[in-house]
Amino acid sequence: MVIATVSPLVFSLEDYMQNPPDGVEWVDGQLIEKKGMTLLHGEVQATLSAYWRSYAISSGQGGKVYTDTPCRTNKQGRRPDVAYLTPSLVAQYGKLPVLPVSFPLAAEIASPTDLVEEFFAKASEYLDSGSQEVWLVLPENKWILVMTETQKLWFGSGEVVSTQVVLPGFSVAVDELLA
Repeated sequence: MVIATVSPLVFSLEDYMQNPPDGVEWVDGQLIEKKGMTLLHGEVQATLSAYWRSYAISSGQGGKVYTDTPCRTNKQGRRPDVAYLTPSLVAQYGKLPVLPVSFPLAAEIASPTDLVEEFFAKASEYLDSGSQEVWLVLPENKWILVMTETQKLWFGSGEVVSTQVVLPGFSVAVDELLA
């Protein structure tokens, strides 16, 4: 993801929480446009979203799946590529313009322009802010890293990736998800 500053105007995190501009994150006091997404990025985002949503419904766990929906971490205003919110959190926060906490399950999908340090730092930020599980998806390499507070699991082509904490029982072949 190429990062570009959207506006030099003062825009606080509280402003972002009340009225988040489309397609931007609030990072270190600046509005940063999310850029560099490709057709492959969009396809993986749509596929993962559909799989998580279908599983949440069919398993009876409920909840909602979101794409590019704003949330607040301990320090920033973020928009995970795909995220899952449990039924209790939907009931508590479902009508707000921005989720005031991190999503329990979030996924970031690498774009060709993403910087590796920033990509991994974002996952750590989600976990430090209350996310229970973060998926880092690298579609070009057919790799998925699943991170929780206590473990980091790497899945590649020919393997089956599964949730570890949130949406228990969900799994999908890496090759199917990243076809």
